Amino acid sequence: MSQRSTLMISLQRRNTLFFIAISAISTWAIGLDSGFRQNVSQTVNWPTKTVRIIVGFPGGSSPDLTARTLAEPLSKALGQPVIVENKVGAGGNIGADFVAKATDNHTLGLMINGNMTTAKLLNPKLPYDPLKDLAPVSLIGVSPLVLMAPKNAPGADARAFLAAAKQAADSWSYGSPGVGTVGHIGMELLQSRTGTKAVHVPYPGYAQVAGGMLGGQLQLSMLPPALALAQVKGDKLRAIGVTSSGRSALAPELPSMSEAGVANFNLEIWNAVAAPKTMPAPIVAKLSKLISEIARSPEVREKLFQQGWQVVGSSPEGLANRITSDTALFGGVIKTLGISNQ
Repeated sequence: MSQRSTLMISLQRRNTLFFIAISAISTWAIGLDSGFRQNVSQTVNWPTKTVRIIVGFPGGSSPDLTARTLAEPLSKALGQPVIVENKVGAGGNIGADFVAKATDNHTLGLMINGNMTTAKLLNPKLPYDPLKDLAPVSLIGVSPLVLMAPKNAPGADARAFLAAAKQAADSWSYGSPGVGTVGHIGMELLQSRTGTKAVHVPYPGYAQVAGGMLGGQLQLSMLPPALALAQVKGDKLRAIGVTSSGRSALAPELPSMSEAGVANFNLEIWNAVAAPKTMPAPIVAKLSKLISEIARSPEVREKLFQQGWQVVGSSPEGLANRITSDTALFGGVIKTLGISNQ
């Protein structure tokens, strides 16, 4: 074969490879453009119908009040109705499971800590997995619990009270709103840090725990600030301190657990908005931006504060980080004590 023929064949091969490469790049670019246009369309055209916020607790409960506080301004921002539906039971997990399985891209959930952190650890048979089936949207608000005692409890201050509790050992009892709740796990975490050994008595809810304290059946418990401070103002129970790392704006007059001698103790309840994991990322991002802005607006912030929440209004990443840290914190207590709510 002549040198000229060899050269021609080489050029033909190069041209063929060039056109194959160009064709491949064009196909890839078309795919990218199609995916981009689809993502933009999902965000621009959404929502196309009523948006539902599912709450796993009864009307008038704290999660329900938060959802209804967000619903009206969110409806105005989206240009579509936003309604709250209560699907009650299993500590909010029935509602959370409904959200996890929703496929209409118009269903959200107002969750509490447990629904997005320890639910599966407490019950491996749970029909949804918080980490796999729910997409974080925004952490709405946080609140410490208040360590409470009867009005005539011993000890002049928080340190002295905890010393008396340690000395009392299992002759004292504490109440919580159920096995595996933050009120239960939080008390066990506090007991592990202070050497106290009070016996756990589960109740249906925080109101019943307060009733148990008023009736003399309990010597300590952790209650949400709104309920706790109402008892203090009514001169019925005594507040020992808040469970946050520092003093809380919700009860600035109360010492933190650090001030009571329990170093590095930080326990908070929180609520958050979540979506099904299948909801497209552009819609989740749009929702997170709107909901966080609404939560941080002066009017809504004040309403949530009156409900007992310090507003956060985080990004999806901020909520995801909180889920990770709380799952590790509470999960350690659950595994150590073998706590289960099956």
